[in-house]
Amino acid sequence: MPRSPLPQRDGLDAAWVRTPDREPGINPRWATMGEFLRERLPDQAPVASMLATGAFVDQAGRPIADGEPYRPHTLVWFHRELAPEPLVPFELRILHADERIVVVDKPHFLATTPRGAHVRETVLVRLREALDLPELAPAHRLDRLTAGVLALTTRREFRAAYSGLFQSQGVRKTYLALAPFNPSLEFPRRELGRIEKRRGNLQAELVDGEPNAETLIELDEVRGDLACYRLTPATGKTHQLRVHLAALGLPILGDPLYPEVLDVPADDFSHPLQLIAHRLAFVDPIDGSDRAFTSQFALEWPDAAAPGSR
Repeated sequence: MPRSPLPQRDGLDAAWVRTPDREPGINPRWATMGEFLRERLPDQAPVASMLATGAFVDQAGRPIADGEPYRPHTLVWFHRELAPEPLVPFELRILHADERIVVVDKPHFLATTPRGAHVRETVLVRLREALDLPELAPAHRLDRLTAGVLALTTRREFRAAYSGLFQSQGVRKTYLALAPFNPSLEFPRRELGRIEKRRGNLQAELVDGEPNAETLIELDEVRGDLACYRLTPATGKTHQLRVHLAALGLPILGDPLYPEVLDVPADDFSHPLQLIAHRLAFVDPIDGSDRAFTSQFALEWPDAAAPGSR
């Protein structure tokens, strides 16, 4: 994608739509750019008022007029009007910052990047504004409900090197999870299977087929009917750790998706998922130095779970 002709607004990049190509010998069904935008964005923006104020621009930054002739294969840039969203009342702590990366301790309930109903209340938007780093981007992602160590790159020129490290599984990641204890299961154990997440489904699921997800599960501590598990994923499929533990009959405490989907209000922060991205370690792809970062978050054992040994 070419760079946006519009500057960021409140830490957010401009959105864009592309007009379809004109088929040879066939007139497009839109006579004007205004007609296309009204059809393409009926519920996402107040199109009429935005056209009137020049809020839609082309790649050159020129405002698009309501009645100008339809132009095929044209990028149209604009800033979305944002809906109100609940404030996530938890601190985003910076563990490390230098010229190339920023590493944070992400709290529960804060999304990594803008998506769906979570836009302003995300790690990316908070940090871009707080640190004045418009090109800040995540090198990887954590689920909104997972807390712990998250790394971001400061500028576009460093993005590929660090993102590639995560995509090539060159990072050692360790998680901690609080879940039921089953004395009949042996640990450590390696869970291997195929995880798929179908469009429209909130849950990912284990299905038949070639394995694409692998997790080492170790028993770290037992207190009564609960245990702390140390999880080391070799892959990074959606909800992988939550799926693997739930499949063993050990759903993570506070999980609203596994084993069943619960209807939790967006402003209910009372039961955080007891899953923490505890440690992140890698060899820096630019200077070859050893990097290691550890979360300051701790699992929240219920009061009834008295300390003890297995």
